[in-house]
Amino acid sequence: MKTKEIRISISEFEKLEELSTPDQELIRRARASALQAYAPYSNYLVGSALRLENGTIVTGNNQENASSPLGTCAERAVIFWANGNYPDLAIETLVVTAVDQNGQPAANVSPCGACRQVMLEAQHRFKKPIRVILDSSNKIEVLDNINDLLPLSFNGNSLKSIV
Repeated sequence: MKTKEIRISISEFEKLEELSTPDQELIRRARASALQAYAPYSNYLVGSALRLENGTIVTGNNQENASSPLGTCAERAVIFWANGNYPDLAIETLVVTAVDQNGQPAANVSPCGACRQVMLEAQHRFKKPIRVILDSSNKIEVLDNINDLLPLSFNGNSLKSIV
């Protein structure tokens, strides 16, 4: 038997002003996008913004549906839109936030499992790490790689073992 240990590194900030100007802009854009979310059932307004390698910023938000599996999270909305419209550009940084009705960040924001898998696929697609910023009312967390959100992940390499 072997025992493995998995470690992740998260940089934690107390205030928006502690981050770089480009990261602050991305967070502000994600917060603004969250206010445009369609969330009549949960009232959980989630926004996401990403910066592509050419500097283009794309935003997205959650879109709910009365038949809940048919809605989509902000992270998936923004990644699919970016990949559909900029298929040759890698994502450098992705922000996820949730806000209240006044635009103030919610506490303890973190992507769901499905979003983590989609984020991992985007990183795998371009073979470049994607920085992730989780914007919450009590802290802002920065991860240098999607793998830190989804260790022991399933990706395209996993499929090669069954072919």
